[in-house]
Amino acid sequence: QVSLVESGGGLVQAGGSLRLSCAASGSIFRMNDMGWYRQFPGKQREVVATITNGGSATYIDSMKGRFTISRDNAKNTVYLQLNSLKPEDTAVYYCKADVNSGNRFFNTRRDFWGQGTQVTVTS
Repeated sequence: QVSLVESGGGLVQAGGSLRLSCAASGSIFRMNDMGWYRQFPGKQREVVATITNGGSATYIDSMKGRFTISRDNAKNTVYLQLNSLKPEDTAVYYCKADVNSGNRFFNTRRDFWGQGTQVTVTS
């Protein structure tokens, strides 16, 4: 089994910054793409940014220039730097990892999700 633990959320004023972290642990044979998603109350979860294990990042257009995704493969950790935050960025942020869990003789591939971390931006 694999677990993802997020940290770094909190309360910040508009224009401020936060850095979210998501550390994966457990029976990880290979870590594939990782990503950050967010969910507004009453809405479906939406992608914010994703990153391959080679470090290639993809963002939705509205995030470009303000948010930066990165990862440390040695630590199985993905980060999301949030800059120039706006009240409309207020949401629960989730990380997701595409993982081959198991060992080289037998492993299965599936997505795992973190528990979510609240980001609240005040005006």
